[in-house]
Amino acid sequence: MSMLNHDDHGNEESALIEKVNNLLPQTQCGQCGFSGCQPYAVAMVKKQAEINQCPPGGEEGIHDLAKLLNKPFKMLNPEHGEHKPEHVAFIIEDDCIGCVKCLAACPVDAIVGAAKYMHTVIAAECTGCELCIAPCPVDCIIMQPVSVHQYHPSQYDKASLAKRRFDARNERKQVEAHIAELLRQQKKALLSASKEQ
Repeated sequence: MSMLNHDDHGNEESALIEKVNNLLPQTQCGQCGFSGCQPYAVAMVKKQAEINQCPPGGEEGIHDLAKLLNKPFKMLNPEHGEHKPEHVAFIIEDDCIGCVKCLAACPVDAIVGAAKYMHTVIAAECTGCELCIAPCPVDCIIMQPVSVHQYHPSQYDKASLAKRRFDARNERKQVEAHIAELLRQQKKALLSASKEQ
């Protein structure tokens, strides 16, 4: 019976984590102090983080989290940054050297390009996380306000799309890591076999 209660508590906690995660903007920027929105959601539910650590979510996001978690509203903690108008990354294509460092940094695969070729940002997919700026060796990435002419989904739709893209990227990276490990094992086996001959 106690096992059943423990399982029920685990299911309730998982459901609450999912609800909290769905309220977050899914920028995966790490400004909250966690590696992404899901870990931050887990920390809030486990009472290891405050509800006011997400600059992209702003006051509206804090109000939503406070209501869901039955906590008092708190102003955004300035230690984590400030809420900014919505913006997206833009690559100054003439300056891009095709180093692919921004591709690896983008948590939602919103940048396209190939090694030694110019890259570009798909504005409708960009979450504005700014994670692509630091690794760029030629400083060719800038942030621009979202234009009224650009695709402008609702905040929920944008977060939902970003979450799907982030999850898809993580699944792809897991598959790539699995394939790399299989190839490593295969190479090791071939080396062992050649040494035995």
